[in-house]
Amino acid sequence: MRVSLKDVAEHAGVSIKTVSNVVNKYQHVTPAMRARVQQAIDELGYRPNLTARHLRKGRTGIIALAVPELGNPYFAELAGAVIDAAAAHDFTVLLDHTRGDREQEVLVSQGFRAGVIDGLILSPLELEAEDLQGRDGLDGRNGRNDDVPLVLLGEREYDLPYDHIAIDNVAAARVAVRHLIGRGRSSIAYLGARTDSANRPAHLRLQGWRAELAEAGIPAPDSLVGAVGGWNRDDGAKAMARMLDSGVRPDAVFAYNDLVAIGAMRVLHERGLRVPWDVAVVGFDDIAEGQFGAVTLTTISPDKQAIARLAVASLLRSLEGAQTPGGHELTAEFRLVERESTLGRR
Repeated sequence: MRVSLKDVAEHAGVSIKTVSNVVNKYQHVTPAMRARVQQAIDELGYRPNLTARHLRKGRTGIIALAVPELGNPYFAELAGAVIDAAAAHDFTVLLDHTRGDREQEVLVSQGFRAGVIDGLILSPLELEAEDLQGRDGLDGRNGRNDDVPLVLLGEREYDLPYDHIAIDNVAAARVAVRHLIGRGRSSIAYLGARTDSANRPAHLRLQGWRAELAEAGIPAPDSLVGAVGGWNRDDGAKAMARMLDSGVRPDAVFAYNDLVAIGAMRVLHERGLRVPWDVAVVGFDDIAEGQFGAVTLTTISPDKQAIARLAVASLLRSLEGAQTPGGHELTAEFRLVERESTLGRR
């Protein structure tokens, strides 16, 4: 037998409206009354009908998250954080995998799931500003007349009326390089440059690498920049091997992400170079894998939980009509996590 709001109200000795206010998490309920109603809910085993609740507001209760690589642990961990943040507001998350392909990113951004979702969080790699300008029904507030808000993740800047959430990649790269300089390193390579793409994060992290070396008066020759075709383990391994084969032997590596760093460390091991004594390594993303290698990985750790909370909160503000017109630039924090790849074993 399904327990209703009326059953809970009678059990708690309060009005149905009071129970509804507690269930819908309204703020203007006294702690004592909230505890009284919650006790009745727990004792009766009441479960709200979330589908009906969303339908009453003209919603589906589903938001979409579109990422370029589900196989990349960073995006998998970010997706988990978004799912948790959305669940706190009784929303379900639908995952889309764009593979970093521009056509697929355009398709997702144009709202082909508009009848299914209430909002979209998109992490694009190749999407251009003109692709977003072409969204049907662009109205300067949330992108479409069918009221499906869009939030962008990552470092591409579009100057369009969509909320955009990122970390400061230049500052993060400088922190990583500063750490290596502080450990006495003076020949610091950057692995992760892209020659076939305008990928914004790669260029920003390269910019931060150059800026910090310049401030320290340390040379930053092109021979210390390793180009990659992608950002996975094998890309890092190939880039590291090419650099060593060219006769360049850095005493430290700052990698575009943890996967590139892990690939580079494997090659260093195969070449008989010890991490961190011969070559120190810093990654980026703080994926769980970096904590469990033979040498744990020092890394820049973006606050993935904060990114998720900011993205979900932005969508909800738009759905509630509380969002002011125009895009908002929102920045999440980051921190350096020091591990064995720069400190050695204690």
